[in-house]
Amino acid sequence: MSLLKRLFGTAASDAPAAESVPDPVRINVYATVRTLPAIDFPHELLGRRDLSDPDLAEHLRGLIGYVMSRGDGEMTALRYHVWRHVQRVRNHVSLDVLPDDLDALQRWARAANGILFLPDGSVRAPDMAVLLDAEGATDPSATLPYQPDAIERRQRTLQLLDGLELRPPMSIPPAIGEAELDLRAPDEVLRRALALFYVAARGQAHGIASEPIPAGRRDDNPIGFAALTERERALLDGGGADEAAFAAITWRYEAANALLWALGFAGADVADSDSMIDVDALWRSVSAVAQPGAATVTPQFRPAAEILDALDRTWLEHWIVRQAHAKDIAIAQPNGDVVMERHVALNWLTNFQNDFGTAWDEVDTPT
Repeated sequence: MSLLKRLFGTAASDAPAAESVPDPVRINVYATVRTLPAIDFPHELLGRRDLSDPDLAEHLRGLIGYVMSRGDGEMTALRYHVWRHVQRVRNHVSLDVLPDDLDALQRWARAANGILFLPDGSVRAPDMAVLLDAEGATDPSATLPYQPDAIERRQRTLQLLDGLELRPPMSIPPAIGEAELDLRAPDEVLRRALALFYVAARGQAHGIASEPIPAGRRDDNPIGFAALTERERALLDGGGADEAAFAAITWRYEAANALLWALGFAGADVADSDSMIDVDALWRSVSAVAQPGAATVTPQFRPAAEILDALDRTWLEHWIVRQAHAKDIAIAQPNGDVVMERHVALNWLTNFQNDFGTAWDEVDTPT
């Protein structure tokens, strides 16, 4: 605290009079949790907004630009982690705090999973360690905040993948925690899964020059057909697609499987990343809800912790697959096509980088 008082307050020895009051520190907090904890320390609130404010997205893009422009702009691991944090921000708070109350602010910022922007142009961790100063320098000991359940999950994931030939580095940040998770609506997820089934079945039928299985027929899967994206429709309508494109979309079965697993459908499973799912069995479990008005039970997501376990594992498995490809290393597991489709599906499901308006065809899967 004494360091912070020297930085932002007036030292007692320099005070001209007993009644001198130190100036407050203006702090902007960028938090990733859905619901902010109560601000239970003395402060003057200057502004507060969440993702319902359309201006916040533009503000965050500006902050990312600031982070990337400091110093030489080199993409270090710490700068990348700051960038990723800003992409996940859900709440922005601006407030004035007296130096004596900064300890309480730090505790609150940790609970909010927030990073801080200070008047000196620095971006700081909740404990005030410098993640990035105005000139682009960083404190090597500074660390980004992550939710406790996300940190524990990452440790379990690394243990699960311990026997694989390539091991992900510890520097890859964990997936989001439950307090940061905001899933798409169950009915939207079901429609997307049925659309993926339709696309994959059409791709499969093209490859074997036969009629598609029921999942790829409009009469048997009208909800899936209606939920196709414009890009999917153009491909299936023969917009110049070659054999490789049709072969590639057959793997959409795996993306559909991941979404149906999240919705708790029997026959859907993500435990095995090495082989394809049983398509016929999975379609039998979901075909009853492919007709308008046919569903008798509203789909419900399985526990959030299970979905995040799958997301964190898939993220690291995708890193392994890409590293193997880059280094031309043959690996027996996991299956690269299975993992890639699953990663797209889970990123879309969990609104990766808070971009709720991202279309299915635009979902990113950085590793």
